[in-house]
Amino acid sequence: MVIYGSPMGDPNVHNHKRCPLIVVGGANGQLAGNLHLRAESGTPMANVMLTLLQKLGFKEKKQFGDSTGAFSLSA
Repeated sequence: MVIYGSPMGDPNVHNHKRCPLIVVGGANGQLAGNLHLRAESGTPMANVMLTLLQKLGFKEKKQFGDSTGAFSLSA
């Protein structure tokens, strides 16, 4: 799994909302491909990071940063 993205959606105002993120690789079969997902407004990016950590085997991890829960990786 390789994650590429930006911590800011609009660096002119240091806005960390609506940040683009690309995840490539299948995490040893844990991630499906050919998906384009969009988080609902106000979803912390930490939710995505939490879910990716869980996919990498850290199943006991229940929170990451300011996460409010897991992010659904299904379309």
